[in-house]
Amino acid sequence: MDKQLEEKLNQKISEVADKSDEILKVTQSLDELNSNSNSFGYGIVIGRLYNSFYYQCRRILKRNPTNEEFEEFLEILNKKQKEILDLLKSD
Repeated sequence: MDKQLEEKLNQKISEVADKSDEILKVTQSLDELNSNSNSFGYGIVIGRLYNSFYYQCRRILKRNPTNEEFEEFLEILNKKQKEILDLLKSD
């Protein structure tokens, strides 16, 4: 994966820590989803990262990601999954 792209993706993952309180508030505000808010919050995070991945590919590489780059994106998500879920735990 392009180093700039990987750096931006890792930055976005770090931003989740700064915005985890916002994500928690969104999940808590939707009463129907409260029983499974951790999954819902994780879905919000993944959506943000997926959007950022495509945006940064277009901005940095001036094209859509290749299948190989998308697979690398999935590998990064897989490696960071526990870290992201830990950030979303409400105390």
